[in-house]
Amino acid sequence: MRKHKKQNIKNSPPTHPSPSRGEGKGGGEKDIALLHPIRSPLSRRGWRGNEKGLALVMILILSAIALAIMAGLIYMITSSTQISGMQKRYKTALEAGVGGADVTYQFISLRGNSIDTASLILTFSDVLRNPINPVITTSNSCTGTDISGISFSGFEAKLKTPSTSWSSACDKDNMSITPGTTTSYDMRFDLGSSLYPPTYRVYAKIVSTVEGNSAVDRGLLGAGVVGSGSGEVKVMSVPYLYTVEMDAQNLANPSERAKLSILYQY
Repeated sequence: MRKHKKQNIKNSPPTHPSPSRGEGKGGGEKDIALLHPIRSPLSRRGWRGNEKGLALVMILILSAIALAIMAGLIYMITSSTQISGMQKRYKTALEAGVGGADVTYQFISLRGNSIDTASLILTFSDVLRNPINPVITTSNSCTGTDISGISFSGFEAKLKTPSTSWSSACDKDNMSITPGTTTSYDMRFDLGSSLYPPTYRVYAKIVSTVEGNSAVDRGLLGAGVVGSGSGEVKVMSVPYLYTVEMDAQNLANPSERAKLSILYQY
């Protein structure tokens, strides 16, 4: 006979499946049940807090964009104002240069005649006529010889002789004008005065001359303009050609300046 041993069964409280030991429904590790779930920071209440921060960030971004647009508009307005002012000052200097060119033409038309040139300087220096005070600065060391072999010096040499015969003191073919250097230009005069500011100082320089056969304008010397004899032969007129450089600048602000290059036929 087999003997069965009695097993002492103690009364112990029933045990529950422990998720930590892999117990539970099915007894597998995959069926772990969290008795105390951890609240995620991305819960509904957490999302509400983040939405408030996102709205603040969006407002800051839009404000930065608006400020950038406003700064760009202000820059455009300021730049256009500055450009308009620069253009206005340049136009004023350019008009002064054009007016100075008209004065230069009058001196060129005298062809260096000392008496007529001195008379014109006195006329332009009259205090009752808003004087422009012209000054001729061409060095007497500047010499040249015309096609007939006659030599001239000073300002007269630049008006009557071709630039190919000029001496080095004439500074030929050099188109630059330096206001502080008198040898870099042939004449200067001031347009405007303290009563009519601003005052522009205009510099003129003859850099090249092509000799012709035209003479000083003395008006009609004969009785008419038609030849009296049928056998009269008229000489073809060949005008002088002058290349003139002009530089006009504001005395109070030398940065306001304009330059002109002129080919003048006389």
